[in-house]
Amino acid sequence: MFEIPKPIHRSRIRQLLGREYHIARRKANWLFGSRQWATTRGVLAASHRKFCHQSLILRPLRDVDMVLQHNKRRNLELALAQLDRILIRPGETMSVWKLVGRPTRRKGYLEGLMLNQGRISRGTGGGLCQLGNLLFWMAAHSPLTISERWRHGFDVFPDVNRTIPFGAGATLAYNYVDLQITNNTPYCFAIHLWLDDIHLHGELSCDEDYDCIYSVEERHHRIQQQIWGGYSRHNQLYRICTASDGFETEQLLVENHAIMMYEPLLKAAP
Repeated sequence: MFEIPKPIHRSRIRQLLGREYHIARRKANWLFGSRQWATTRGVLAASHRKFCHQSLILRPLRDVDMVLQHNKRRNLELALAQLDRILIRPGETMSVWKLVGRPTRRKGYLEGLMLNQGRISRGTGGGLCQLGNLLFWMAAHSPLTISERWRHGFDVFPDVNRTIPFGAGATLAYNYVDLQITNNTPYCFAIHLWLDDIHLHGELSCDEDYDCIYSVEERHHRIQQQIWGGYSRHNQLYRICTASDGFETEQLLVENHAIMMYEPLLKAAP
């Protein structure tokens, strides 16, 4: 049994001070750290599309004002303007927040859906986790290394028309809860992001047409009751690389542990 401690609800002032402290630390890391950051945008001279995905922008959620969903679209537009066509060259790391910057009202960001200690709230720039989820899923289907990813600590909404495994995403909170993708290959990758009326789209291209096909497999999914009374959800996601000759290699990509904020529909024992 994997034990998750009962959530500790901290005061608003403590949350604010802690957040600003971690933001300052992360900015110092950007300035003085040793990583080579991806900052160049452009188009690959030779481009091979390796993976694409889309996700629904306006998703009706119980007890959530649809205005927040429409605001999310505007927030995504602003963030995509900083990320679209980014190139990740060999040895470089792409940081979502280093490229997007702090989402503020001055920049045009609107109030969107956010989660605060497992509860639905609203805040400027809310809804960008959908972008983190898309980028994570794209990187998972490639040889790129997911060098920083934060899992969702709470499972807030029941599965409704789920098309990808639970936990196949990345939460974002400026700037220390980041998604970073490192290119440890000899190839150059490009990320193309765009919106249409219905979906957020992402496309990953490479300057080399490598023959490996990547897929993601969920294993060891379970729901369990914690000693303090709540329920938690767990799984592991593996990246499977299938070569042209059929030979497969696999890698544990992420392990998820989340507190459920709704009553699970547990199957009765046979």
